[in-house]
Amino acid sequence: MKVILLQEVKGKGGEGDVVDVARGFAVNYLFPRKMAVEATNGNVKQLEQRRHNIRMREEDRIAEAERIAEALDGTSVSITAKVGEEGRLYGSVTSTMIEDAIEQTLDVNVNRRKIDVHGHIKEVGEHEVTVQVYRDIKAQVTVNVIGEGVEPNPLLAEALAEDSVETAEPKAEAADSEEAEEAPSTEEASDETEVEQPGVTDDEATSGE
Repeated sequence: MKVILLQEVKGKGGEGDVVDVARGFAVNYLFPRKMAVEATNGNVKQLEQRRHNIRMREEDRIAEAERIAEALDGTSVSITAKVGEEGRLYGSVTSTMIEDAIEQTLDVNVNRRKIDVHGHIKEVGEHEVTVQVYRDIKAQVTVNVIGEGVEPNPLLAEALAEDSVETAEPKAEAADSEEAEEAPSTEEASDETEVEQPGVTDDEATSGE
């Protein structure tokens, strides 16, 4: 059925556009949210009377969208997330997280529903995302995902500590052994310090008697 859009609808058009949509989509989604009205003859006539004002508002929206896109395009934001041992994230980086990062870092408000992450972001590193600012006006933003670090496994940590102790003990023994080889024994030291005294010959002893 034909409807007149009262605001932008992603993939359909903007305010004042007359488009064809499925009846169920119009009745269950567009009409309750006041995003469109049926394109009856009366509504189309009213639309023609409002064309000028709609065009002026559209020009303002496009100008603002281009300003935002220029501020966003080519920029980067950082998001810290918990990662596992293989560098994989616990969960994934969501559009809401990117929306918050853009607002905090760049001071620009974007709609998370218009952030295309091109699948799922589940690894640390740089990822390109597309922000659809308005209609076909888009910006590319780099999301740098930084890992918080991994909590060590208690069992592995304990085993590592034991290995460290076992490795350290032989070194201590080796050091003691080296010191023992370098230092002379007590008996050797006493022999080296003995001074040979002049002895008395047998002839001297006999004559003395």
